[in-house]
Amino acid sequence: MSGLTVPQKKPLLAIVIVIAVISCALAWRDLARRRDEEIRGPKFLWRLVITMNPGNSLFYWLFGRK
Repeated sequence: MSGLTVPQKKPLLAIVIVIAVISCALAWRDLARRRDEEIRGPKFLWRLVITMNPGNSLFYWLFGRK
């Protein structure tokens, strides 16, 4: 399939997880520091969306902020 063995995939998976957690934390911090007027939609909804999927923090950065 991909040519990587399970031991080779573990470090890659760990890196992806760390990046996802950092991305989520940065998006949450930015969301907390902004006023309601600077966000498209309710903050609680953005927190939920960001938490549900690591890729959604990118969605917040592109579309959630005014």
